Amino acid sequence: MLLTKFTHACVRLEKEGQVLVLDPGVFSETSTALAGAGAILITHEHADHIDQDAVLAALAANPALPVYAPATVAATLRSAAPAVAGQVHDTAAGDTFTTVGFAIRCFGGQHALIHPSIPVVANVGYLVDDAVYHPGDSLIVPAGVQVRTLLVPVHAPWSKVAEVVDFVVSVRAPRAFQIHDGLLNEKGLSFTESHIARVGAEHGTDFRHLAAGESVEL
Repeated sequence: MLLTKFTHACVRLEKEGQVLVLDPGVFSETSTALAGAGAILITHEHADHIDQDAVLAALAANPALPVYAPATVAATLRSAAPAVAGQVHDTAAGDTFTTVGFAIRCFGGQHALIHPSIPVVANVGYLVDDAVYHPGDSLIVPAGVQVRTLLVPVHAPWSKVAEVVDFVVSVRAPRAFQIHDGLLNEKGLSFTESHIARVGAEHGTDFRHLAAGESVEL
């Protein structure tokens, strides 16, 4: 499987000629990420995880393209473009399904708390082929599975470094790469990632930074 990292939270997975795109948001290079996509997974409704116009355009351009998202996001997409409503599917924690040859398991269900005054929205983390875990905006540890590649939200308004490090240690994936890195400058990102890499290595996780547009074979 080939994984390509895009700016912030978007990743693209490719295997056997099929393409799965997760969280093509407004900070990401959506036109490149979505080119040739066979399916799209959305973790939650925030714009840094879904560029609604780009997703709807991709659906309109390819009637065979499905998108999977929490019910609130799915409802918004159907309302915005009734013509593609049949291509939009709800997801929730506990769901399992297969799309374009990728086996998906859903975890979590709730976005991490930003502040008590800010409503909490639905968030679904996706485990792809029992191998790659994208948690969206949460630090939910998927129970009962051994994650092989962890995508780590390294910085957000809802997290602190200690929580992110504990997440990496708890999942104990052999390999990890950063996501949700679009809000830090280069110095801040390097500082934060150094803690994740050091402590992660002590617990068997090889954490490595991927540049935007960089690909790695899993």
